[in-house]
Amino acid sequence: MRSHADNDGCTGAEEYLLRAGYALDGEDGCIADARHHAVAFLDQAHIAYRLSVPARARDLTQLVVSELVTNALKYAPGPVLMELRINARAVDVVVWDSDPAVPAARAADPDRIGQHGLEIVKAVTEALFVEQQPVGKRITARIALTDT
Repeated sequence: MRSHADNDGCTGAEEYLLRAGYALDGEDGCIADARHHAVAFLDQAHIAYRLSVPARARDLTQLVVSELVTNALKYAPGPVLMELRINARAVDVVVWDSDPAVPAARAADPDRIGQHGLEIVKAVTEALFVEQQPVGKRITARIALTDT
């Protein structure tokens, strides 16, 4: 995982075909709502830009959204914001929360129950960036749109 303070390592905004932001309230069903937003976003990208979104990329996007939003709601007080961005080669899932602590993946432990979210996200994404903000942090996970 890359952590830095001044650049999130993502391509410029002008290179995205579509962007959408969502405020998540933390209420029951919030994580499912975030996954539904992700599916609707990918469908919109496919319809509006004829972008091919393979089933694998769709499934991984939903998984990453679930893990990042779950962690934000579990460890940070206050609101959670999610932004989705897509271009011809990747979809970015961006989650902001109010906790400035940079998360760290734990050492592999098959006996550990839970707390594998960041390990999972690192394993299925092309890139993972953490940027500390004046308030909280922003985590960006990039999922390739190819089936490789």
